[in-house]
Amino acid sequence: MDVQTLPIPAVHRPEQSSRDRARADTLRAFGAGPAEVEELLDYNRPLFAIPSALDLPLADEPFVETWVRYAADAKSRGVLPVLREHLVQLRFPVAAGISETEAYQAATRKGVLPAGTADLRLENADGLRLLIHPTPAGAVPVLLTPCRADFESLVRALTRKNEPAPLPASMGACMVAGYNNWGRVAEVRRRWEAGEVDAGGARDWSTAFARLKPRKELYQDRFVLLSSGPYSGVPAEAMEMEPEEWSRASITIRLEHECTHYFTRRVLGSMRNNLLDELLADYAGIVAATGRFRADWFLRFMGLDVEDGCRADGRIWTYRGDPPLSDAAFAVLQRLVRAAVARVKEVDGGLDDGFRAPLGRARVLLALAELTLEELALPA
Repeated sequence: MDVQTLPIPAVHRPEQSSRDRARADTLRAFGAGPAEVEELLDYNRPLFAIPSALDLPLADEPFVETWVRYAADAKSRGVLPVLREHLVQLRFPVAAGISETEAYQAATRKGVLPAGTADLRLENADGLRLLIHPTPAGAVPVLLTPCRADFESLVRALTRKNEPAPLPASMGACMVAGYNNWGRVAEVRRRWEAGEVDAGGARDWSTAFARLKPRKELYQDRFVLLSSGPYSGVPAEAMEMEPEEWSRASITIRLEHECTHYFTRRVLGSMRNNLLDELLADYAGIVAATGRFRADWFLRFMGLDVEDGCRADGRIWTYRGDPPLSDAAFAVLQRLVRAAVARVKEVDGGLDDGFRAPLGRARVLLALAELTLEELALPA
């Protein structure tokens, strides 16, 4: 089959009630009582909308063209100076209470910058890189920094309103979604004033912008913040790898992990803080880095590489749900994930090399996304 075209066959599904009864039976087989069954049926509810047919790669979203210009400009001027001109949060430091100031709110809500600002400072600004990374779901802008402190500053500036919010040590990447790019808003205004954008006959910019606001593709961006530290905070010695080798693998895993979230959001209509999403994303990252799925790596990243239960520093705690699963349901979820990972390893072991390239991996992701964790946990 030509991997450029991905016809996804219709999958026969029983009525949802029958499917839920089968899922509940599986959960009981893994030790769930009535209360835990209800919790986990909700936690693992299927949200992915699988397309009946799909041609990949998808065309880039509109914001990518703007970021391509940023990247070209950054080659001569540097990434941070270029982005400061367009991303208003980079014109402010990370400081407690700054998001409540009049100047900050004017900048982030209206795109109006004060005459003088104390710009965000990075420890290794010269090391900051801007990549336009191709994916089956379209290209994604990526900001990569080799400095952990700079990664945290960028995450706080661009996703935490420049407040010094705590960040987990295992966090090494962040997808910035629905970002209001005031640089693009200014560009839309110039195009409207030139008659290139129709705003329903509006005679002034405030009226025009109010009418254009629902067209979020005109001004909202999505991009990835990436660090080069060890993936999931796991040190090289724990992976039995040299530091440089593990650093390269970590960047690949982290990048493809985040791009998988982009794929599920754009292609499947959902991106959750959920263990199925994490299994799919780590699957893609690990295969990109090693050429095959390493179940032992995934279990180590999640903190499930122990005989029973999970390690206190494992990533799995981040995906306990909101509200959090009860202790009993969380214990069942851990057993379920271990079984699902074993199934994914078995599936991956039977794939040929055509499924290791990006479009091939996308086909695998589409197939896995058909199933819930309960269904993945069952033997083939």
